[in-house]
Amino acid sequence: MPGSVKTEAVVLRSIRYGEADRILHLYTPHRGRVGAIAKGVRRARSRFGGRLEPFFRANLVLHEGRSDLMTVTSAETLSPHARLRTDARALDAAGRACDAVTRLFGDAEANPGVYNLLCHELALLDAWAGREEFSGHGNQLAFRLKLLLAAGLAPQLSACASCGEREHLSGFSGAAGGVVCPACEAGSFALHGDTHAFMVAALGQGLADGRWADVGERTLRQAERAIGDTVEHHAGVRLRHASAG
Repeated sequence: MPGSVKTEAVVLRSIRYGEADRILHLYTPHRGRVGAIAKGVRRARSRFGGRLEPFFRANLVLHEGRSDLMTVTSAETLSPHARLRTDARALDAAGRACDAVTRLFGDAEANPGVYNLLCHELALLDAWAGREEFSGHGNQLAFRLKLLLAAGLAPQLSACASCGEREHLSGFSGAAGGVVCPACEAGSFALHGDTHAFMVAALGQGLADGRWADVGERTLRQAERAIGDTVEHHAGVRLRHASAG
């Protein structure tokens, strides 16, 4: 029924609409991804000010009517993530994180865990902005692996995804859903030990705990291929390439 909805939200994307409005793609903890219109937001004296920019985390009041789009009636900033906007690498990583959430969790279904993970990622990118040791590529892949875990698509890494063998796990198969042994390697690609170790660490450690800057580019490229193959086979979507910056 029509009425007001109060919710936290992260602005995933903002699109100009008409003379002064914007269409917003939002991710919320209890409704998943929703669309909303912010009327008059591009006017100089808009009551929303600059509180509805991409990557902002805010408390919103949305009016839900008959349209597929809700209407933003109130916005209070919780985290503007201002520092990440000063660093091209952090800004790019934030955009790719929001895009990955959009592609993997595009339905209007509640997933507080994904919302909290996205908020944590944006806060980390904001804190790491400008640091030389920041590894955007490694961070993005660790984040994507945690998204796969939240989606129930985490790759099998402790045993052959086809037969259960726990030794000689030398390949990765997106179709099988994880690492494979030589007997089951048809259609797989060779997976180096460093890549396997990175993926295990990324799934098991917190985003802030991993030393992603120490991971080599060959390892990261293999991990990205494993993630991409898994998502394509089991979710039917393709993720944008992670930035190597």
